[in-house]
Amino acid sequence: MNREESWELMCAWTESDSLRKHMLAVEAAMRAYARRFGEDEEKWGITGLLHDMDYERHPTPDEHPMVGVRELESRGYPDDVLHAIKGHADYLDVSRDTLMSRTLYAVDELSGFIVACALMRPEGLENMKARSVRKKMKQKSFAAAVNRDDIVRGAEELDVELNEHIEFVAEALRERSGELGLTPREA
Repeated sequence: MNREESWELMCAWTESDSLRKHMLAVEAAMRAYARRFGEDEEKWGITGLLHDMDYERHPTPDEHPMVGVRELESRGYPDDVLHAIKGHADYLDVSRDTLMSRTLYAVDELSGFIVACALMRPEGLENMKARSVRKKMKQKSFAAAVNRDDIVRGAEELDVELNEHIEFVAEALRERSGELGLTPREA
């Protein structure tokens, strides 16, 4: 299990630039939390990078994320990675009983929402504060596909205060803003 092979696998399964960037964002947040918790940054990052690899081809709850999980299992990815990926889908009813699985769940929807917020700002991720993100969370029409309850539940399960969680993830994404296409742009 290494990052380069995992990147190639994800790209082979995913053509959409926006979905690839989502998985890169989740990878960045997972790596940052792994550093914070003293965990295996490579393993956690790869888990984030691959968590939605099958979504483009198999977006239904009948298939996602289990098609991808079976592919990863056949390639020898560790059980804790597979468990975390299964745990990010509430409908599978897989317990998030590891720190890695709780973290993946906590950063998945939030990363997508923060990216949506950054795309609306000329400054991108620069100076993004929890207050402005939470204000956007109250606007049901903004990034309507993002489940706000999952964001709140994720922070609770991770036992991190929501504002702190938002700013931590925004900072993690800021470190990769170039790769994510979220650098400040001219007004």
